[in-house]
Amino acid sequence: MAVGAQQAPAVRIASPRGKWILLTTVLGSSMAMLDSTVVNVALPRIGEDLNTGLAALQWTVNAYMVTLAGLILLGGSLGDRFGRRKIFVIGVVWFASASLLCGLAVNAGMLIGARALQGIGGALLTPGSLALIQASFHRDDRARAVGLWSGFGGIGAAVGPFLGGWLVAGPGWRWVFLLNVPMALMCAPIALRHVPESSDNRAHGRFDVLGAVLGALALAFVTYALIEARGGSLLVALAAVAGVAAGVAFVFVEKHRPDPMLPLDIFASRQFTAVNLVTLCVYAAFGGFFFLTALQLQVVAGYSPLGAGTALLPTTAMMLLFSSRSGALAERIGPRIPLTVGPLLCAGGMLLMLRVGKDASYPVDVLPALLVMGAGMVTLVAPLTSAVLASVDTARAGLASGINNAAARAAGLMAVAALPLLTGMGPDAYRSPDAFDAAFRRAMPLCAGVLVAGAVLAFATVRRPAPDCRRPECRMHGCVTSPPLEPRRGPRASEAGP
Repeated sequence: MAVGAQQAPAVRIASPRGKWILLTTVLGSSMAMLDSTVVNVALPRIGEDLNTGLAALQWTVNAYMVTLAGLILLGGSLGDRFGRRKIFVIGVVWFASASLLCGLAVNAGMLIGARALQGIGGALLTPGSLALIQASFHRDDRARAVGLWSGFGGIGAAVGPFLGGWLVAGPGWRWVFLLNVPMALMCAPIALRHVPESSDNRAHGRFDVLGAVLGALALAFVTYALIEARGGSLLVALAAVAGVAAGVAFVFVEKHRPDPMLPLDIFASRQFTAVNLVTLCVYAAFGGFFFLTALQLQVVAGYSPLGAGTALLPTTAMMLLFSSRSGALAERIGPRIPLTVGPLLCAGGMLLMLRVGKDASYPVDVLPALLVMGAGMVTLVAPLTSAVLASVDTARAGLASGINNAAARAAGLMAVAALPLLTGMGPDAYRSPDAFDAAFRRAMPLCAGVLVAGAVLAFATVRRPAPDCRRPECRMHGCVTSPPLEPRRGPRASEAGP
């Protein structure tokens, strides 16, 4: 029997059922989180094996991000209406099936298409994993369950680059995707057997499928225009125009629909708008940094895939260990200072990456940059989530979190599309250490400049929230590609615990 929105969930975290629920949500979210961190490490080998250019490697990352960013809000709504467990299981099976296609890809076109399908699965399972915790656990255990889910998911994200490097260097890059299949074979049966079905009796109205499609098309067309702009063809110009037109149509549809996927009136909050602009700056820089750094370490510095994956561990480990303390500090002093200092630290870390060249020493050249970068990420990520939730009414906290998460992913995919163009990277740049190193040295100051702009914006616009605003449950965080999600329909502040 489904648990409706008005029924109090009663599963305790210490019970056997509670442990099964936690396991299946961690497995499901880890599939998507692992995939977002390990693919960058595999890109050089994918390019060599499929004999493709840099544009195809950009699409290998961005095809997934386009559908995920465009559909993640719709995925949460589907779970509320049709059953969170049902949509979560569909997402797990869909994601694993698309992963199998990725692992069996015979050319770049097939891989890119399968990655787009993967993003659809990710849009179903990513919000669903946290929604299941929110709907299933007793309110006294909910905050602890979310903390455990976030912590174990962060461990998965931290292990991801190391695991990806080991797979690429050993069995091969295809196993980066095939690994999702056995995880899904464990996750889906556990969910069906042990997780109670739940839905929201208040969910009503038509689904905004048109809005979701227009949003995804706008991202896809603009991304295509940026990636292919070096050719300067008529098709590129038409794609750019189509992307802008789809974006305008998206805004028009969202403004006039009775039940929009993205209610535009939420941006009436100046604080919400400002924090999301800071998010765009921060995660655009992060997306470009992690895409290019995984290539720089292998193409220029001569690291193996395993060495490159292991090298990136400090940033994720620092976020996992210290993000909760950063969130607590921001509650005491407000988000303005962390959202100003954090991006500046990250900008310093990116400038330190200019020391990473041919035969770079890890302890002398790479590690200091990543430690400074990690310190900046620790400083800003948790306060960013807090500021987003504090800027809207409690009833819209889940929507606000979803919008912020989608904005971060969209910013990352735009950076991956635009940076090679802005830095003059040719189609075969990743095969030439000298050419790639020159482009990387142009890219890092650009990313640092975007972060500085975000810091200035935060200092000028972000203010201390009201003392009774909603606080986030996702305090522990280990993913480097997006802010943590909050439950779509969260508890009242009095239910959330301290």
